[in-house]
Amino acid sequence: MRSNLDLHLAAVRNLGILAHVDAGKTTVTERILYATGTTHRRGEVHDGTTVTDFDPQERDRGITIFAAAVSCDWDGHRVNLIDTPGHVDFADEVERSLRVLDGAVAVFDAVAGVEPQSESVWRQADRHGVPRIAFVNKLDRAGADLDAAVASIRERLHPVPLVVQLPIGTQDAFTGVVDLLRMRALTWDDGSETAVEGDVPQALREEALRRRRLLEEAVAERHPAALEEFCDRETLSAATLAAALRDLTHTGDGVVVLCGSAYRNRGIEPLLDAVVAYLPSPLDVPAVRGMHEGVADAHEGREGAEGAGEERPADPAAPFAALAFKVGATSTGRLTYLRVYSGTIEKGATVWDASARRTERIGRILRVQADRHAPLERAVAGDIVAVIGLKSARAGTTLCAPDAPIVLEPPGVADPVVSVAVEARRSTDTERLVSALARLAEEDPSLVVRTDPETGQTVLSGMGELHLEVAVEKIRRTLGLDVNVGRPRVTYRETVVRGVSGLVFRHVKQDGGAGQFAHVVLDVEPLGTQDGFASGTQDGFAFRSAVVGGRVPQEYVRAVEAGCRDALAEGPLGGHPVTGLRVTLTDGATHVKDSSETAFRTAGRLALREALRGCAMALLEPVVEVTVTVPEDAVGAVLGDLAARRGRVTGSSVRGGAAVVTATVPLAELFGYATRLRSRTQGRGAFTARPTGYAPAPSPALAP
Repeated sequence: MRSNLDLHLAAVRNLGILAHVDAGKTTVTERILYATGTTHRRGEVHDGTTVTDFDPQERDRGITIFAAAVSCDWDGHRVNLIDTPGHVDFADEVERSLRVLDGAVAVFDAVAGVEPQSESVWRQADRHGVPRIAFVNKLDRAGADLDAAVASIRERLHPVPLVVQLPIGTQDAFTGVVDLLRMRALTWDDGSETAVEGDVPQALREEALRRRRLLEEAVAERHPAALEEFCDRETLSAATLAAALRDLTHTGDGVVVLCGSAYRNRGIEPLLDAVVAYLPSPLDVPAVRGMHEGVADAHEGREGAEGAGEERPADPAAPFAALAFKVGATSTGRLTYLRVYSGTIEKGATVWDASARRTERIGRILRVQADRHAPLERAVAGDIVAVIGLKSARAGTTLCAPDAPIVLEPPGVADPVVSVAVEARRSTDTERLVSALARLAEEDPSLVVRTDPETGQTVLSGMGELHLEVAVEKIRRTLGLDVNVGRPRVTYRETVVRGVSGLVFRHVKQDGGAGQFAHVVLDVEPLGTQDGFASGTQDGFAFRSAVVGGRVPQEYVRAVEAGCRDALAEGPLGGHPVTGLRVTLTDGATHVKDSSETAFRTAGRLALREALRGCAMALLEPVVEVTVTVPEDAVGAVLGDLAARRGRVTGSSVRGGAAVVTATVPLAELFGYATRLRSRTQGRGAFTARPTGYAPAPSPALAP
C-alpha cells in the first residue's frame, strides 16, 4: 500500500509545452490555466494579456522568449508546467527546461504538421528521455488535416503515433472530438466553457469504430498484456487500453495523439485528462543519478564514468538534492528556479552548493505563477519552485544537504554562434554596462561576454541575431542605458592552399650577456580538405620532425612546435586564426651556449609567420545549414534571396501546403535575414539555422 507521501508524489506532473514558433504553445498554456480555474479570463497572445509571456519584449514581439513556470490543479493532481520558447535562438532555454521535466506536451500545427523547430525540440526531448504526448492544434483553420499532421509526425519524428480522438467537423465547422477509448462525443458550443458529452454522431460512428480498431491493433502489437486480452476477446476494454497507453508513453514506444483548437477552447479538458492519465509522476521516472563530490572532481571533463555515482529516490524523507535550472532577477530579489529531486527543503534552511563549494541559506520558497509568486513553507521531492537568498547558484548548480553532498549532471550549454561588439554610449556608463552584461550571462548561460584582447572591445556572443537583440534591449529597458551595438561579427579562419618547402630561418639575438640562437628549416603544406572544409586533426594543425642525426634536440623540437602553434593565432590575410596545415621541421642547428627552448620557440613562431606569408592562403568563413519554410507562392522570391546571399540549395519539399527549402549559406550573409524573410512572405515565412563548419570565402571577403 502506498504511503501518504507516495500518494502525494503520484499526483504530481512536471511537464513542458514544446513546439515550433506560432504552433500555439502559449495559447495552450493559457487555456490550461483557464480550464483549471487558475486564471479567470483567457489571455491572448495578440492582445499581450497572457500569463506566461509576461516580459514586455515577449508581448511586443508576440513570441515566447523566456521559459515560464506555472502551477495549476486538475482532477486532484498538481500540474507544474513550463511554457518553453519555440524560436531556434532560445533553444538553450528549452534544453535547461527539459533537463528537469518528467514529461511534455508537443504541440503541432494541424496545417503545417511537423515544422523545423518542432523537430529540433523533439530531438532534444529524445536526448533527455522525456515521455511525450502530442496535441495537434488549430483544427479550426483552413487546410487543417489531422491525418496529414499525424503522418508528418510518423515520417519525420519516427515515433508510433497512437491517435485517441477523431475530430467532429473540419476547419470552421470543427466543434468537438470523439473519444475513441470511451466511444463518446465531446462537443463545445461557441462561448461554452466546458464540453458537452453525448453519443457519437451517426455519420461518424463507422469511422470511429474503424479508428478504434486500428488503435487497439497498434497497442496490442506493442504491449504484452494488451495483446493477451486482444487475442482472448478480439477487443480491448477502455481500462486495458488506457493502462497500455500509459505504459507505452512511459517507455517511449508510443505517443498518444490528441487534437483540438486552443484558441477556441476546444480540446483542452481532454488534454488535461491525458496529462494526468498518461504522463509520468516523479515516482514513475528513474531515480536521479549523481556523483559524490570527490568523485565528480576526479571525473571532471570526462563523460560516461560508470558506477561512480549514487541514486537519489523521489522521496521527501531522503537527503535533499535539487538542480537549479534558471536564474532571474526580479523586483522581489534574485530568483533561483529549482527542481527538487529528493528530500525536503524548508524556509531558512542551510544547503550545500556543490558547484561553488559553499553553504547557502534559503531565504524564501515561492510557488511560481510566471511573474507572480506565492510563499511556501517548504518544498518536497517532485516540486518545481523558486527560492530567494542564494548568492552563488547558477543554472546547472546542484544544491544538496550539507551532510549528504552530491553533484547532479547539469544541462548542456550550446556554443554561441554570433557576436556583437557592445559599448556604452557615455563613458561614465561603462562600469554599469559591464555589470549588466555579467548579470545577463549569469541568467542565461548561452550568452558569453568577453573582452577582445586585441581591440579591447566588449564582445557579446549568443545563439543568434534575435537572441542578442533581446539581450541588448533588456539592458536598455531595465537599466535605461544607451548602448552602441556593432554589426554582428563572425569568426573567420585562414588556411594554406599551396605551401612552401625548405624555408630557412635563423634567429640570432645578442644584446650583452647570454644570447639567443636557433636555426630551423620548415616545410609547410595543406593538411587536407574534404568537401571544401578544413579537416585533419582536431585543431586543424599537425607537426612532425624529420630531423636526423640529433641536429635539433628533442626538447628544442617541442619548443619549435609550441612556437608554431603561437603563430597560428594570426594569419597573413586578415589576422584570423590559421587552420588546416601541416608543418615539418626538416633541419636545424644549435649553438653550444646561446641555444635554448625560448630561442627555438621564438624561431618557430617567426619562421612559420614568414612561411605563411610565402604560402598561397585562402580565407574560410563559417557556413550554416538553413531550413526555410514558406508558402509555395513565395518560393521563387526566397530562392532568389538565398542565391543573392551566396546560398547553395541542397533540397526542397512540400509539406502541408508549405515549401521547405534547405540551403547552405555563409553565416555572415544571414544577418538581417529574419526581417527580410518576413517582408518577402508577408510574415508567413520562418527559418532555422545550424552551424555546419567552414568553407572557402570568395575573394571580396579577404578583408572582412
